[in-house]
Amino acid sequence: MPTADPGTILIYSDIACPWSHLAVHRLWATRRRLGLEDQVLFDHRAFPLEMFNERATPKRGLDAEVAVLGGHDVDAGWHTWDRATHEYPGSSLLALEAVQAAKRQGLAASEQLDRALRRAFFANRRNITMRHEILAAAAACEAVDEAALQEDLDSGTARRAVIEQKKSAETSNVKGSPHLYLPDGTDVHNPGMDIHWADGGFPVVDKDDPSIYEDIFERTTRT
Repeated sequence: MPTADPGTILIYSDIACPWSHLAVHRLWATRRRLGLEDQVLFDHRAFPLEMFNERATPKRGLDAEVAVLGGHDVDAGWHTWDRATHEYPGSSLLALEAVQAAKRQGLAASEQLDRALRRAFFANRRNITMRHEILAAAAACEAVDEAALQEDLDSGTARRAVIEQKKSAETSNVKGSPHLYLPDGTDVHNPGMDIHWADGGFPVVDKDDPSIYEDIFERTTRT
């Protein structure tokens, strides 16, 4: 089972996953509300859905998920895709690689870039498949050295990390995106949510309990 370091929440997810976008937003918001920015960091691990499913994640499926989840926490940043269909990102692999490359600069850099890329896609409708969009997101991150990130992307430094994290997810009990692991050995998949899929192909949220995030931080900071 994956193990988080003390003061760290380990997060397996895909950047283009609406469920993980909501979870990461709630992690950031709860950490800020509790004043734990200097005590807890997020260690992002790649869960590349396109590799597990061996296909690009269908736009129709993501549109259905966004339509449902947007009302659960509007501050996360959501927007329906109103650009041309051919501009829709067919892959999140380079974005996942960029987050792992930024980790070479520290967890603060990688978590900032991860958050910026999620918002670029879900809130601002940017095609995060494209290298220039990834670098634009990086330029807005205080902790990220954009030039160093560009060099690492161009040299493929972090591609192996994405592949190895995908293999690690397969051989452990990672259930999907998002799945969180805490320093006390506990873990939670899609925190606070129970869902099922209706016959029409859209998700139904049976339970949404955001209070679980305070428990996540209590467990992470417990000595």
